[in-house]
Formats: sequence, C-alpha cells, structure tokens
Amino acid sequence: IERAQERANVYTDGACTGNPGPGGWGVLLLDARAGSVIEERELSGGESVTTNNRMEMTAAIKALESLSRSTRVRLHTDSQYLKNGITDWIRNWRANGWRTSNKKPVKNSELWKRLDELCQEHDVEWRWLKGHAGIEGNERADALARSGMKPYRRQSRSARKKRRSRK
Repeated sequence: IERAQERANVYTDGACTGNPGPGGWGVLLLDARAGSVIEERELSGGESVTTNNRMEMTAAIKALESLSRSTRVRLHTDSQYLKNGITDWIRNWRANGWRTSNKKPVKNSELWKRLDELCQEHDVEWRWLKGHAGIEGNERADALARSGMKPYRRQSRSARKKRRSRK
C-alpha cells in the first residue's frame, strides 16, 4: 500500500457505567497538514450493554473507519488494553488462531480483527497517554464518550424503574 502523506492526530476514549452496562465512545479527529490543524471532527456513539474495553476499541475503529483514504495517523488512547493489544498481543493471537496463550478464545476478537484490517489501510502510530491528566484532546474524547453513553444510561434507568414497579 502506498501510504498517503495526509496526517491526522486522533484522540479516542471509551466510557461505561457498570461493566457490563451502558457505554459510550468518543473520537476527536484533528486533520493536520504542514503542522497546523486544518479540520476538526468529533464523533460519538454508544451501546446499551457493553464493556469499557469494547468502547475503547470501538472508538479507535470508528476513528479509522471515518478516514476516506489511507492516512498517517497518530492515535492517542488512555487504554493500555487497546494499545498493548494492537501493538503487541495481536501477533500471537493471529498466529494462534485467535486464541490466547491459555488456548481460550480472545475476548472481543471481532473488534480486534476489524482493527487489524484498518491498521493495514492506514499507517497508525499508537500513543498511550494518561487519562484524566488535563490533556485537551483526551479530555474532549472523554466528554464525547460520556455524551455518547447518555441515551443508553436513560434507557437503562427507565428499564430498572419498570422492573422495580412490577415487583
């Protein structure tokens, strides 16, 4: 694949209330050329029953899927699970038929496989950063993840109220 010269700085985050529970993902895309930001995009969404790890992975997938052509991406995440999984553990999982070293199926394998495909399309540099440390891009991605979760938290609350009222 010929790698495009276009560059993007991406911040991703996932959030979950309960694990599993209602969750959300958020993405801040900064399209940069010649060292300056020329376009900014925000993406978010969520699910009614999910895990924090799934939301972290979904944020990265949605970010990479949103790019219309091969791009050099610096992807920032506060998830060690996501960063270590895609930069280190995935090689062994792939080689072992998507099984762990304990011969158990890899959790979230469908998401890992999709992320792996997207990394073949884009030149991704994975960067871990400490969450909730005042880094603007990460704080914005976190706020997007929390807003993506809101509709599902409401659904979850109303479902609990209905169950309680039936007792």
